Amino acid sequence: MSIRVALHHATKYQYDRRVTLGPQVVRLRPAAHCRTPVVSYSLTIEPKTHFVNWMQDPHGNFEARLVFPEPTQSFEVTVDLVAELTVINPFDFFIEESAEDFPFTYDPELRKTLAPYLEQLPATPRFARYLAAIDRTKRRSVSFIVDLNQQLQRDIGYVIRMEPGVQTPEETLTSGTGSCRDSAWLAVQLLRHIGLAARFVSGYLIQLVPDQKPLEGPEGPAQDFTDLHAWAEVYLPGAGWVGLDPTSGLLTGEGHLPLAATPAPQLAAPISGAVDTCEVEFDFSMSISRIHEDPRVTKPYTPEQWHQIDAVGHQVDESLRSRDVRLTMGGEPTFVSIDDMESPEWNTAAVGVHKQQLSDRLVRRLRDRFAPQGVLHFGQGKWYPGEPLPRWAYSYIWRNDGEPIWDRADLLADVGVRGNCTHEEGLEFLSAFCGNLGISAKWIRAAHEDIWHVIEQEQKLPIDVDPREFELDDPRQRQELARLIERGGALTPSGYVLPLTKAWWQAKAGWTSGPWPFRSERLFLIPGDSPVGLRLPLDSLPVSSISSRTIYAVDPFDGRVPLPGYAEIRRAARDLRLREVAESRITEQQRTTDIGVDQPSPDDLEPLGVVATAMCVEARDGRLHVFLPPVARLEDWLELVNVAEQTAEEVELPVVLEGYMPPHDSRISMIKVTPDPGVIEVNVHPAANWDELKSITCGIYEEARQARLGTEKFQLDGRHTGTGGGNHIVLGGATPADSPFLRRPHLLRSFVAYWNNHPSLSYLFSGMFIGPTSQAPRTDEGRADALYELEIAFQQIPYQAELPNWIVDRVFRNLLIDLTGNTHRAEICIDKLYSPDHSAGRLGLVELRGF
Repeated sequence: MSIRVALHHATKYQYDRRVTLGPQVVRLRPAAHCRTPVVSYSLTIEPKTHFVNWMQDPHGNFEARLVFPEPTQSFEVTVDLVAELTVINPFDFFIEESAEDFPFTYDPELRKTLAPYLEQLPATPRFARYLAAIDRTKRRSVSFIVDLNQQLQRDIGYVIRMEPGVQTPEETLTSGTGSCRDSAWLAVQLLRHIGLAARFVSGYLIQLVPDQKPLEGPEGPAQDFTDLHAWAEVYLPGAGWVGLDPTSGLLTGEGHLPLAATPAPQLAAPISGAVDTCEVEFDFSMSISRIHEDPRVTKPYTPEQWHQIDAVGHQVDESLRSRDVRLTMGGEPTFVSIDDMESPEWNTAAVGVHKQQLSDRLVRRLRDRFAPQGVLHFGQGKWYPGEPLPRWAYSYIWRNDGEPIWDRADLLADVGVRGNCTHEEGLEFLSAFCGNLGISAKWIRAAHEDIWHVIEQEQKLPIDVDPREFELDDPRQRQELARLIERGGALTPSGYVLPLTKAWWQAKAGWTSGPWPFRSERLFLIPGDSPVGLRLPLDSLPVSSISSRTIYAVDPFDGRVPLPGYAEIRRAARDLRLREVAESRITEQQRTTDIGVDQPSPDDLEPLGVVATAMCVEARDGRLHVFLPPVARLEDWLELVNVAEQTAEEVELPVVLEGYMPPHDSRISMIKVTPDPGVIEVNVHPAANWDELKSITCGIYEEARQARLGTEKFQLDGRHTGTGGGNHIVLGGATPADSPFLRRPHLLRSFVAYWNNHPSLSYLFSGMFIGPTSQAPRTDEGRADALYELEIAFQQIPYQAELPNWIVDRVFRNLLIDLTGNTHRAEICIDKLYSPDHSAGRLGLVELRGF
């Protein structure tokens, strides 16, 4: 893909009277070795009465020799050319084996040919000192010229110098500044004194505004720019003349159009010739304009096309609004690393260390962009067959009413930085949390690793082997055993557990805790390396408590009242604590001793006397991880998070929130960053109109780029492809009750029929994989009878008929599937439309997975 540009260069000499011009030589035609394709070229001379002869000088440069038979009062030279700015790799060359490493010498015959380019000026004092300081240790020749070029760019400051002529190398080194021609001549002389043939080059420099600002290095020009420029070229056997631009420190590329390359600067002057003695006014102008651009990843549309797309978006908005459709649109864009495209985690593997680091960086950038006073949650996501653990999931949650969830971002620890938190500080935090929540701290239990499991693992090792260095067959077992021994063995608590639940059965529901009775006096965790909250021995609790473990989620179709404000939640927690203290309901606060000593007998327990959910804290990798328990209502989850922030502020200890997410609720929004095979997937919050969709989409992609994530890959043959992951589109409503697919069931029927009757919609954005075994097979792929079954299903949903929500789900659930009956892998997925399994699947959403 290239950009075609038109360059215009006009030079005018205005004399005070009519003068006689001697032969004028114009060197403004791109040289034969110019690698940038020049599509067209024209040279216009004023006055019109002249003779022009094109020739080549002894160095192969094109020259126009002009002869003027009559006196003239003005002389004008105008160059117009069109160039194709295609990407040129400046390192696209081979070097003779004899010259691969510096220093090297030219063979005698070649040295004779290069004699004009080896001539040296006398070495002046400052020049000699600078020359002596150049590192000439043996290394690859390309590395040497790159190092020298960058050294000159650092040492010589660039200035625009309007005086004629070129400074001597001594003058340039003395002042430490110079124009492009001064730096180029200094580079030429340095290379020649080192023993390398070099020449001076004058030419055009074209710089275009980048589509995106670079992530590192200078930003480049603020607008498209062109000017006369100068640089140096060095001769490397096998490669030929290689351009070095000491002004920028770069090798020459597609923006450098050489006009004349000569042994000395004066021989490369753009215009030279004699004229009568007179007064002269000199004027010149240069401009660059784009006349054609191929669509590309960084700029797929022209501004005019974007304007048309924007107009269509607003037109669609108005159409949906006038028909009361209430449609929202979300998505799941996927990204890959721009620095590492070869590692398994960016091709086939779902998880990886680098992927986790970039996901953390991305979710924090999204926090700063969309809602700085939300809260970060580092939990676990889906658990796929064949994988040892659920995949991690980084989420950012914020309230739609603009109220903060977590006010102080400095109290959320960075999961990428190892801290120095200890389990004693975890106990201090949990005890203070109990005080802030108004419950007793005596029910806090220390959680230990299963000592019998540890002993069994250690007993299996040879007597002369250090367990931390022994290579077990299972890497997870090896890491687990080393982690236990480094922590201090099974006698050191892995964390602390506080049984905690909302007493929903009480008239004034408050938080309550209680004992956790086990046959052993200690709480031993299930073996593993997951967070403490996921390894609780809940099956060892009394059987009578099983019925109390069920969390009854609020129906997504129930009405919602406005949430209390952040200050109101904090004030309510503080008032509750003061009231509890006044009523002396907390009689003993065991913050540092006798934790979990009270062990009631089974006969003392009421049927609902055992709290089945718990909040846990754990010092892991020097950070304090707070595991949130499951709750039924969003208000309860917000209260726990608010008290956790208040506690972190009191003990001056940043925390990492993990555990259970808040229940689905339309009063909050969420962005979730999760791993998928070869990619990072971002579940974005839905947009209700075109302007929101633009803001969200542009924001997600820009922040991903700033986090060094991209959206493109390349096949072995160079073909440009997408990330390889899904890029699904999710349609629904602001609330499940607003979903157009549930309010108007015939809409889904029409949607499926239209998609089926227009196969191009399935294949236009499908990527590399299509068909019945792909990630998003069409309904009619692989099942010959599917269309007949669809026809029967369509008859169950008449046009504009009012049907129960569950009918829509049941009619299509066994048809929108893949060959194995998996609804999640269908091209049109209704997993979360009105699932019979759980309330989290009754969200009124339809997912298009063929993108």
